[in-house]
Amino acid sequence: MNRIQQKLSEDKKILSVYFTAGFPAINDTTTIIRELEKNGVDMIEIGLPFSDPLADGPTIQESSTQALKNGMTTELLFNQLQDIRQSVKIPLIIMGYFNPMLQYGVEAFCAKCADIGIDGLIIPDLPVAEYHEHYQEIFEKYGLVNVFLITPQTSDERIRFIDSVSNGFIYMVSSASTTGAKNSFGTEQKTYFTRVKNLQLKNPQIVGFGISNQETFTQATAMTKGAIIGSAFIKHLNKHGVQAIDQFVAGIIPQQVEN
Repeated sequence: MNRIQQKLSEDKKILSVYFTAGFPAINDTTTIIRELEKNGVDMIEIGLPFSDPLADGPTIQESSTQALKNGMTTELLFNQLQDIRQSVKIPLIIMGYFNPMLQYGVEAFCAKCADIGIDGLIIPDLPVAEYHEHYQEIFEKYGLVNVFLITPQTSDERIRFIDSVSNGFIYMVSSASTTGAKNSFGTEQKTYFTRVKNLQLKNPQIVGFGISNQETFTQATAMTKGAIIGSAFIKHLNKHGVQAIDQFVAGIIPQQVEN
């Protein structure tokens, strides 16, 4: 089992936090990772900034634009993370679009991830059928979990296919929209959460898009394994820099939520 699978086997709700590498400042990447782990975050998604982010709302788009202006590149991110496993134990996932990975070379990218201790990848624009036909063997060769997204519009049949080719968790997008913080979930989301739970999938689900506070974390994890926070944390970094990360995390999980 890699670190993602080990973490998912723990009897607790998972808090995963997303941030954009190279934001707010180019060298903040490893500091943010260490601070998040120190304050009790279970898993971290490191965003590789891209110039045309299809699924991202304005907050994450702006952080990507700033990170690119700061000089963030794929190679620089790998260099920054080269020694991260000397100090960080929790699962680390790189989230980004397929184009930079393709330019780097898919196998070379996966090999580098394995070398520095990355546990998985989230690539929103890589179709599941394309992955299954062309890239699954490469990911598995390097022990990488590939995480697919589903939305309220994803059919049961497609969800089951995604489940069949997954070996970690399924990223459950809370609503058919771009990323962004919300204050609560409505009936539509709760119906969707129930529908997916009733499919009894082999891979646990972690909810993303719209998690911003303790209320939305609790709602999102009532029927799932965990939740992902991105935009709300980016806004916090934009306002406070890398300081006060402890306050941000404590506002989401003042005490650990048990199953």
